[in-house]
Parts: sequence; C-alpha cells; structure tokens
Amino acid sequence: MSYTDKPFNHKPIVAYGSLCLLAVVILTTLAMWGCPQYGVYERELFGKAELAQAQANRNIRIAEAIAQQEAAKHLAQAEIERAKGVAEANRIIGQSLRNNEDYLRYLWIHNLESAEQHGAQIIYVPTEANLPILEASRLMRMREPTVER
Repeated sequence: MSYTDKPFNHKPIVAYGSLCLLAVVILTTLAMWGCPQYGVYERELFGKAELAQAQANRNIRIAEAIAQQEAAKHLAQAEIERAKGVAEANRIIGQSLRNNEDYLRYLWIHNLESAEQHGAQIIYVPTEANLPILEASRLMRMREPTVER
C-alpha cells in the first residue's frame, strides 16, 4: 500500500486553522475596543496627576505667602522695638543736656575741631541769638567759572 492510497484527514488542520483565525479576530476586536478605552483611562490618570500637581503648587504658594506674612510681622515688631530704643535714648540724652550749657558748648567746639581735621573749610559762627552766619553767596561765587578773553 502506498502513501497515496490512504485518505488524508483535513479536519484537524481546518479546525486548528479556524481556531487560529477566530483567535486573531477576537484579539483584533479586543484591541479595537480596548485601545480607545485605554486612551480614555490614560487621559483620566493624566488629568488627575495634573490636578494633584496644581493643588500641590497652590499649597506651596500659600505656605510661602504665610511665611512672608509672618516674617513681615516679625520685622515690623523688630522695627518697633528699635524705635522704642531710639526714643528712650533720645529722652535720656535730652534730659542730660537740659540746663547743661557748658557741655553743649564743649561738644560744639569739639565738632568744629573734628571738622577742621577732616578738611572742612566753612565754619558757621553763631551770633548773639545763636543763629549761624551763612556764607551761601560766597560759595556761589566760588563755583562760577571765570571766563578769560
């Protein structure tokens, strides 16, 4: 008996081929349905991530603003304390200089000497009413350039 005499059974090959074709059709159908669904899911997750990032950035800006506000309050309080110290120092100096003409005259003379050591050229001399004699007109003449012909 020869090989050609036996009848060939095509049923298993057709069954496997049909099964493979059916599997390809089912996978293609699932892919066509699943890809858009995945795209929607992916965009939804991206939107949630963007929202979470925006909320985190907003919270950071709020925290920074609160920190700046607190810093400004503390700086203002420090400035108030400094002003109180200056006011107290001025009060003490004012009380110590009251009815103390000799010390004021000494300070005046000391400042004149100090100004002379630093190269000052103009000295204001008090008159009887303790008002300085101003030499502003002399300074204006000194600053005008002379024109030679």
